[in-house]
Amino acid sequence: MGRWQDMTQEELEKQYAPSRWSHRMEKEAVIEAHVREVTEGTRRAQATMQTLLHVPYGGSDGEKLDIYLPTDPSGGKWGEAGAGDESKRSWKNREEGSGGNMPCLPAYPLLFLAAFPLVLYIHGGYWQFLSKEVSGFIAPPLVTHGIAVAAVGYDVAPKGHLDVMVAQVRRSVAFIVQQYSKTSGIYLCGHSAGAHLAAMVLSTDWEEYGVTPDIKGAFLVSGVYDLEPILHTSVNNLLRVSRSDCSAVTLSLPREVAQRNSPVLCMTAATPARKACEVLIAVAQHDSPEFHRQSQEYFQALRSAGWSVSLLDIADTDHFDVIEKLSQWGYILTQVILNMISRA
Repeated sequence: MGRWQDMTQEELEKQYAPSRWSHRMEKEAVIEAHVREVTEGTRRAQATMQTLLHVPYGGSDGEKLDIYLPTDPSGGKWGEAGAGDESKRSWKNREEGSGGNMPCLPAYPLLFLAAFPLVLYIHGGYWQFLSKEVSGFIAPPLVTHGIAVAAVGYDVAPKGHLDVMVAQVRRSVAFIVQQYSKTSGIYLCGHSAGAHLAAMVLSTDWEEYGVTPDIKGAFLVSGVYDLEPILHTSVNNLLRVSRSDCSAVTLSLPREVAQRNSPVLCMTAATPARKACEVLIAVAQHDSPEFHRQSQEYFQALRSAGWSVSLLDIADTDHFDVIEKLSQWGYILTQVILNMISRA
């Protein structure tokens, strides 16, 4: 495959249309099936698990978390009588000691996560659709193994633009660090656009947020790490908006937005803390060649910067079921995640 810059418009559109590469279904059918699968999986998870839904981590309506809880070490479940005094407490509005980027939030039950690890899941949808409301499908195998899962909500386009989305996901991490301080480590998991956002979290200057997250791992699945090609596809139609009035702007601004929000261009050298963070970049066998190239190049960039990183090509999967199957205990990616967390 040649360089993306040398592709025709039609070729580039196909490379960045994941549904056109599925080996299982036609393009419309595979998207419909994906939405149905993650929706039903989330419904099953919420029907059978202890949850805290719509936990605000910021001031915007979209800045909320859905949290799926493992069993309390004392034998109960969080929020039940006998589950431990701290699990019943509420946190108050905080104006002091919350960091410059943390707004004063309404009171909400505080989850004390004991020593549980927490997986922060960031949904895909090409920055334009899906939501945390259909992101709980990954929880059952993890929660069963004593791992809490938090599905992140963020403002997708056209309401949100890339700068907003990146800042929101970073704020969600800062919120978890400040409010749920007893976790035994944070693990990022993102799919497609969510993998891009998770990768941007790895490049965060946390001094700006007044926290030092203990991010022990990141699972980046079928992501886009260089946004420049996206500018030349129809995906950019909803992303190319101005901050002030959401009207279309000239190409110069989106190129700047793409550059400052491209993880491969925001590479930071691995500090000792970051060297302790294991990064797994996963790609589906039936992702497009461009998605494979993006994963390979980001893998090489991280490794060159001193990060602990591995690359996994998952056989017999496409862009959609590569993440759907995280609801299955025996799925290879589920096992990789469980093994990484168990080693920490």
